[in-house]
Amino acid sequence: MIDSGFSEMTIEDFFRENRKAAIAFSGGVDSAYLLYEAMKNEADVTAYYVQSPFQPLFEREDAERLAGKLNAKMKVINKDVLEVPEIASNPKDRCYHCKRCIMEAIQEEAMKDGYMAILDGTNASDDTADRPGTKALGELGVLSPLRACGLTKAEIRKRSRAAGLFTWDKAAYACLATRIPTGEAITEEKLERTENAENFMYSLGFRDFRVRLFDDSARIQIRECDIPLLIENRERILKALKESYKAVLFDLEVRDE
Repeated sequence: MIDSGFSEMTIEDFFRENRKAAIAFSGGVDSAYLLYEAMKNEADVTAYYVQSPFQPLFEREDAERLAGKLNAKMKVINKDVLEVPEIASNPKDRCYHCKRCIMEAIQEEAMKDGYMAILDGTNASDDTADRPGTKALGELGVLSPLRACGLTKAEIRKRSRAAGLFTWDKAAYACLATRIPTGEAITEEKLERTENAENFMYSLGFRDFRVRLFDDSARIQIRECDIPLLIENRERILKALKESYKAVLFDLEVRDE
């Protein structure tokens, strides 16, 4: 269940009380808006982006672009999460171990820079009961101002658009590891294959889609409105993806709009 017990604190109130903090920054809708509000309220913040094999290049490029537009300080932390057995083996609680690993890396770097508070972009629409990573946030004392202030995803998109942030309509994105079935070991080769396949699909005009690994085959999930685009590019998709997968499958359970 989504917790509805939010305070009446505004995001301006939050940054009046928290003048100095590190922001866990992904370049997505939520952390982008959080960084925007921090800069607008003249808080002393640095955005920390963790580059791991789970993040495609475009995510880092978006993060750097947004930070640049806001004139915000941004640091990239390189972290090979596959060195952690509890992550690479891909158990059901992988997200917990991964979130903890990433946040600990940010915490360590931020403390060197003089930041004691760590903020993340969890919002009031996020169902924390369904997010194993939320447990790690609580254990490490990470603050989620957007959630604390009752800001939903829809409201954040609305405010981001009004603020002129290019991220306002960015599709929700889950890391590359989510394309690999739970219990199947994660390797750099599988992640690279996935990133290349999704980059190709993106070049054809697809948005908000997934190319999942299924028995060494590519299982494509798209929005219903993109089915004509899939049919139009069927031969191109088959040719490109069958260079890396033994088969290319279309999932009839299309992604929600």
